[in-house]
Amino acid sequence: MLLILISYLGGVLTILSPCILPVLPFVFARTGQPFRRSGLPLLVGMALTFAAVATLAAVGGNWVLQTNQYGRWLAMALLAFFGLTLLFPHLADKLTKPLIAVGDRLSNTVNTAHADGGGVGSSLLLGVATGLLWAPCAGPVLGLLLTGAALNGASAQTTFLLLAYAAGAATSLAVALLIGGKVFAAMKRSLGAGEWIRRILGAAMIAGVAAIALGLDTGLLTRLSTVATSGLEQQLIDSYTPNSPDSPDVQVNPAQAQTAPQQGAMMASNAMMASNAMMASDKQMASNTMAPSNAMMSAHGDNAAVGALHEEGIMPALTGATQWLNSKPLTAQDLKGKVVLIDFWTYSCINCLRSLPYVQAWAKKYRDQGLVVIGVHAPEFAFERDPANVSKAVRDLGISYPIAIDNNYAIWRAFGNKYWPAHYFIDATGRIRHHHFGEGEYVQSEQVIQQLLEEAGQKNVANDVVIETGAAGAQMAADDSQVKSPETYLGYSRVQNFVSPGGIQQNRNADYSLPAQLALNQWGLAGNWKVQEEHAALTQKGGRITYRFHARDLHLVLGPDKDGKPVRFRVTIDGTAPGAAHGSDIAVDGSGTVTAQRLYQLVRQSGKVAGHTFSIEFLDPGVEAYAFTFG
Repeated sequence: MLLILISYLGGVLTILSPCILPVLPFVFARTGQPFRRSGLPLLVGMALTFAAVATLAAVGGNWVLQTNQYGRWLAMALLAFFGLTLLFPHLADKLTKPLIAVGDRLSNTVNTAHADGGGVGSSLLLGVATGLLWAPCAGPVLGLLLTGAALNGASAQTTFLLLAYAAGAATSLAVALLIGGKVFAAMKRSLGAGEWIRRILGAAMIAGVAAIALGLDTGLLTRLSTVATSGLEQQLIDSYTPNSPDSPDVQVNPAQAQTAPQQGAMMASNAMMASNAMMASDKQMASNTMAPSNAMMSAHGDNAAVGALHEEGIMPALTGATQWLNSKPLTAQDLKGKVVLIDFWTYSCINCLRSLPYVQAWAKKYRDQGLVVIGVHAPEFAFERDPANVSKAVRDLGISYPIAIDNNYAIWRAFGNKYWPAHYFIDATGRIRHHHFGEGEYVQSEQVIQQLLEEAGQKNVANDVVIETGAAGAQMAADDSQVKSPETYLGYSRVQNFVSPGGIQQNRNADYSLPAQLALNQWGLAGNWKVQEEHAALTQKGGRITYRFHARDLHLVLGPDKDGKPVRFRVTIDGTAPGAAHGSDIAVDGSGTVTAQRLYQLVRQSGKVAGHTFSIEFLDPGVEAYAFTFG
């Protein structure tokens, strides 16, 4: 009920958002008519249609979005017709003459679009069309609702929450409609202005249709907000979870009981996880991320330090995997009597890459004593859905244990998971006995493995633990004491600290420039870019990305466009070549090439870590930039 209330209040706040402006003329077209017969059916139709389309779009993939585009054009044509009938009262009569043979009722339904009495049928139809067109600005509340729908799949809860959001918007519009109705009624009585009001509303409806057709409802208007509704929405969310970063609509197993990541975890919060779009790449991934060294330093541990391990539920089935690598599909029968470690990861996640050497070391060390490690690859970005990309990453990283590709997040949802990386430890009877989210606590995790193997009856289980894997490049442990810069996304769905003049211009080619100076963690673009939901795509050579950061390491997730052509680039730090501070994916002079969709390590400072201005210039067009991470 609390989630429904938050969703409802988030919808109420949309009246303050500029993205509501294009649909206001359609709502006010019913001003001055009986609210129960005109305004109310319109708002009901709008709310129901929006909730239905949003639910399907969140869980149904691109085909729903493409189908809705046809619906939007049909709705625009219908609303333009309504606008014309308001502008020219006699037009409806002429246009509906061919329908007279069908019956007066249909004719009357259409004609009520310009009649004072207003009909329930035409108002409901107008509401359905408005619901197809309405594209609210994606503030924190709506973003969390769509994320929850993406991660948890189709459910009654998803529909109820989106319906509550739409009902909140309808409530605020109803208040505005009732107030507007009284004002217009007074004007009609005192000035006899009814005909002019009708024509003004008709012109406004046609202008609204034009604005939506030009994309102003989801482009320009999202950048012209005069009221910070996102701040108000965030306060609503924070009041519900003041001490937790978790999305309130993402359900978890009771066993996890609101457990926060101990260190270095990436939380799932991207609504794009709902998309079924796949971006294929014919280029191979360069093998710059290194597998763990065979030389390992070990130390003796004490299993008693782990303490009692409690049961956290039965391990869910792994039947939701869309494909398996390095193994046939594994079932509960295959794993019977085995200790199992489930590792949720995705191959461009820096936190996953840094914990991976330990997981690989455990898989090798305890394989002959009954440990089965299973990596569940749950993608964050669209390109990580491509099995060819995942397969190449698995080979380059030297992973030999089974990998379940979880493109539909079926296993993710079955575990109630929310983080990359996430480790679940299952005993020989199939019960979850421990879990850990994020990097770190490797000694404790390995001691859990040892304890579960001993419980399973294994003799002579090693009691030393891996304390150093010899990992290099992006897989080397972060210097957390020096990391003062956050993970930063370049797509508009999660953009923050972007300071190029004019702000982000969504889904269109636009020229960007850099400000004269950047403060810590601010970033900007230069050149012609098309900023999309999860990445920024360079349309012309010479484009740049600049970021003021403070960390030992800087990484950037990059990829070529759909043609797969390599993209050359050059990195500078404070305007000069990086020299000894170059990362593993560039040369001393800062030169490098984007050849595949993956994480690139571009900066590794040696010696004292300080704040610097990072800049990367692309010498060829076509690069796609996704996210900065630091270490």
